Formats: sequence, structure tokens, C-alpha cells
Amino acid sequence: MRVSFALFADAANLSQEGKLNILGVFDALQVATLPAVHPRAHLVVHLKGTASDVGKHTVSFQWLSPNMQELWSSSGDLNVGAPPPGVSEMDLPLIAQLDLPIDAPGGYTMAIAIDGEHTMDVGVQVRGAPQMVTNGMVS
Repeated sequence: MRVSFALFADAANLSQEGKLNILGVFDALQVATLPAVHPRAHLVVHLKGTASDVGKHTVSFQWLSPNMQELWSSSGDLNVGAPPPGVSEMDLPLIAQLDLPIDAPGGYTMAIAIDGEHTMDVGVQVRGAPQMVTNGMVS
């Protein structure tokens, strides 16, 4: 099993037909104050699998601050069923809706692992509110 792509978005879902819908892809956030929480971000991970991937797998996420401190982590099981006859590659989309804790400006990373093996990082650059300079003083 491999990660085809992974990204953050404002919203994502699967249609009745199984189509992956993604709205508002982002890789940067502007926050007014720190610390903060970015609510309801959608982490979209698009996996590709084959018949050899049938069975139970563990998917883990680890949210890391700019100094690589773990701020949040979670893992869960993914059960992959057998593909229909004649299908050689399966799309296995994962959508996780989560709140992202932010403690400082800089580059954050969502590390993704499958069965304990790191597979991909998704980065988000966080910027604080611009500081106002008046009369030579920063406020």
C-alpha cells in the first residue's frame, strides 16, 4: 500500500458514487494570537492498494510543532477488503476531521505512518498576525 497524496483542506467527503471531493486545500495558516487551535481541518490521505494489501493495517498520524515536539497523535485500524474481480489497484481514501493545536509560528508537520512505517509528511506553515509598528515601537 502506498500514499498517492496527502493534504489539508477545509472540507472533504466521499460522494455516493465513491468520488473524493476536496474543498479549500491549504498549506499555510494565518492566526491572530498564539497559542491557537485551527478547528475542523480535514486531513485527506489517498492510498493506493492491491490484492496483496487485503487485511488489517494500522494508520498513524503525528502532529509535530516547528521544533519537532509532538502536539497530538492518533492511530486506527484500516481493514482492506478484497478487490472486485479484474481490479488490480484500489483507491483507499481516508478523511480525518481534526483540530490542529498551534503553539508558535513556523512549519508544522503531520507525519503519516502505515503499519509503523513512516510514509509521508504533510506540512503547514503558520504565521502569526503581523505586528504593528507605531512611533518606532512594536505592539
